[in-house]
Amino acid sequence: MAFTMQPRQSLIVYTYSLKQTRQLKRYGTVMYVSKKMRYVVLYVNREDVEKLTGQLKQLRFVKRVVPSNRPQISETFNGVSDKLSETDEAKDDEA
Repeated sequence: MAFTMQPRQSLIVYTYSLKQTRQLKRYGTVMYVSKKMRYVVLYVNREDVEKLTGQLKQLRFVKRVVPSNRPQISETFNGVSDKLSETDEAKDDEA
């Protein structure tokens, strides 16, 4: 049996109160709850992000829903290690 991983994305759900955070479990996986800032990090399947965002906004206790930008960000950093080593060498030369 082959198991394929579903691409996931996080949604940051800002709430008026944290009393109803248990209800968010039916929409996805609750990964983090900030008591001070009153938000919940919720992981959902990437294909369901738009649909769930609309559903979550309809809930009474939700202020706003912000999808994570991580899928749009390139995670390849070409040349970064080269630039770091050059600056380290320049600092060594100065000392």
